[in-house]
Amino acid sequence: MELHESGEMYLETILLLKSRFGYVRSIDIARELGYSKPSVSRAVSLLRENDYICLDPNGMILLTDKGREVAERIYDRHKHLSKFLESIGVSPETAQEDACRIEHVISDETLNAIKKQLQKQ
Repeated sequence: MELHESGEMYLETILLLKSRFGYVRSIDIARELGYSKPSVSRAVSLLRENDYICLDPNGMILLTDKGREVAERIYDRHKHLSKFLESIGVSPETAQEDACRIEHVISDETLNAIKKQLQKQ
């Protein structure tokens, strides 16, 4: 299964919630993203079926190695994009919002050029 933007967003959110709280439940994802519980439940099921996440014995959501790899890649893109946008004068709030959208479609070539530019600053 090819992971789409929404799946990447879920994985990135799980990564961030886990680092913030130490655990992740479906309700935490729903609150963070502003989605309904049924929508999150459906997405969690799909991510589980495709081995991006698993549940621990207490029902907490954990990233598999495959899921962590995707989540960390997307989060790395987000960090570099938002930093770059801020460096060219975009407000932090707008930079965060735009990075969320761009991180899913930007090419590796463009991202690498942005990283090189940031290293020069």
